[in-house]
Amino acid sequence: MMATTLLVAGCGGRTGSGTEEGAAPSAPVTADFGDLTGVCGPGTSTSSPTQGVTAKEIEVGVFTDMGFTKNPELVDAAKVFTSWCNDNGGINGRTLKYTVRDAKLLEVRQRMLEACREDFALVAGSAALDGLGVKDRLSCTLPEFPAQVSQVENTGSDLQVGSGASSARPYDSYTGMRQWLFKEAYPASAGAVGIIVADSPVVKSMADRYQESLPAEGATVIYNDLYPAAGVSDWTPYAQSIKAKGVKGLIFLGDFRSLAKLEDVLTSMDYKLDWVDATSNAYNPAFLELAATALTAQNNFTDLSGTAPLESAGSVAAVQRAKDLFARYAPDGKLTFLGLRALTQWLLFAKSASACGDNLTRTCLLETARKETAWTAGGLQAPADMSTQTVAPRCFNIMKATPQGWVAADFAPDTGPYRCDMKAYVYTKDYGRPLTLADVGKSMSDVE
Repeated sequence: MMATTLLVAGCGGRTGSGTEEGAAPSAPVTADFGDLTGVCGPGTSTSSPTQGVTAKEIEVGVFTDMGFTKNPELVDAAKVFTSWCNDNGGINGRTLKYTVRDAKLLEVRQRMLEACREDFALVAGSAALDGLGVKDRLSCTLPEFPAQVSQVENTGSDLQVGSGASSARPYDSYTGMRQWLFKEAYPASAGAVGIIVADSPVVKSMADRYQESLPAEGATVIYNDLYPAAGVSDWTPYAQSIKAKGVKGLIFLGDFRSLAKLEDVLTSMDYKLDWVDATSNAYNPAFLELAATALTAQNNFTDLSGTAPLESAGSVAAVQRAKDLFARYAPDGKLTFLGLRALTQWLLFAKSASACGDNLTRTCLLETARKETAWTAGGLQAPADMSTQTVAPRCFNIMKATPQGWVAADFAPDTGPYRCDMKAYVYTKDYGRPLTLADVGKSMSDVE
């Protein structure tokens, strides 16, 4: 998931149990989700085994940057899931409650310290500068089931489960799509790849890695440029440089609004790229609208890293289930790609917590979640191994932006909507590492 400081969502100061006060009760929706049965349900819980868990409630935190991005997608996902779960009896009878931890981009440590005092776990959240809070999270032994991770210190850190693809991993999660682009779909582009990057620490680190991985994967990088993270008033100089260099394939790391403007200029200059890696940051209706005049000329692709497309509801029952739950519990909200990723983590958390029964501890939660070696979140994603953070995924799926909407690219899927033959490139240079319990003087024996 290609994070920028404009990508992560959240909300400030809001707490929810998933039930709107004063709302008339309605018949609950079945507790099944795709091929998962009985995700939530009633029970008789009597103990208060650890922080954030009582006989009646489970308190979790949801990290966001909504105070900065103004994007409520992760809060909407939290509201939808907890409402549905609680309507079906909660987690063994315990009501599932969430507190939004709005980092507002720069207040990660403040929110993490608050979470350390109150929460049982962090679930289905994300913060662009998430590396700022890892030491505090590990020091208070707080488990995390993030919807998305960004910085190397947090990506695959201890007490974290199921964080999915990230450019901060020790391997190139996007090897599959890149090789399809310049070896299969557009082989002439292999010798003329360009990278343009927002001047932000979150995405600049990605470009450094790609300078190593792309040549090893068979591409030649002939253009590399930075642009101000807030955008530019005139993209003509960048477009002229791309054209002068003869770039055929372009990787754009930054805000999709800026990409749309750049493509408009390139199209007006009658310069057509073979392909643009728009990243999952652009996988939304807004990009389609902003780039409408360029979509017939420029081929925009994104790798969803083995997560089912939002457009697949007709063939993937779990995606239709997600849309139905949003329609019921957040009718004014919008299910986004990151919101879908959040639901995969909510499901993993709930299934694992339910299996722990009355004695719901952090240790049991983590150990149970890590037993999922082929986790599909009911069908929302390709099978993934939750027992490890070090084995690279093999499945990927590619979407293409068209004037009619996002559609599956012709990338030769071999496992349902996914292609599972990727051999991810493993980086050889030192780009930093995720933090461990040992880094803060702790071990698993300290986890309650």
